[in-house]
Amino acid sequence: MENIDVKNILGLKLPSDPRWANLAQIQLEEILTDHAYCEQKAATTCITLIQKNSEKEWLVEELSPIVTEEWGHFRQVLAELKKRGLTFGRQRKDVYVNALLKFVVKGGSRDEHFLDQMLLMALIEARSCERFKRLSENLEDEYMRNFYRKFMESEAGHYTLFITLAEHYLPKKMVRTRWQQWLAYEKELMNSSEVRGDRIH
Repeated sequence: MENIDVKNILGLKLPSDPRWANLAQIQLEEILTDHAYCEQKAATTCITLIQKNSEKEWLVEELSPIVTEEWGHFRQVLAELKKRGLTFGRQRKDVYVNALLKFVVKGGSRDEHFLDQMLLMALIEARSCERFKRLSENLEDEYMRNFYRKFMESEAGHYTLFITLAEHYLPKKMVRTRWQQWLAYEKELMNSSEVRGDRIH
């Protein structure tokens, strides 16, 4: 994990605007709050995926520890807020994820819906990993650089898990074709999005 390559390892077509990390540094309370909610939503989404796909035994086995891990991350970020005397603010609308949800197949088969659920999660984890990498390299506070490096390494593993789960239950060609479509969509989304430092995404 010494050098995470955005294109070759994460697959992302476009890196984050370099200005994002600079803006995030001066809005640390907002970033930590948003990060906490991201971890919370990741845990609850994995629970939902388990409930909706309970017949997929391997998926249940693989996602169950992710629920625990993501909730542990949520608690870690809460603890960091408390330690710094910062406030855990209210949840804000996740513009990035809401925009991604618009690309989820409508009216398709069960397999198509399952595939998009897996790829949506993979993409969110990949972008989170890339954003954590930015923070781990650009924050002035050495402690916070190390703090986010650990999250970066964790998210990289989660990204690959969702791709692997999709390929376990569906034809590899189907997964790879749709993944490229997701990546192209996300590239355009990133190109057209406002650069703001109070959100992880």
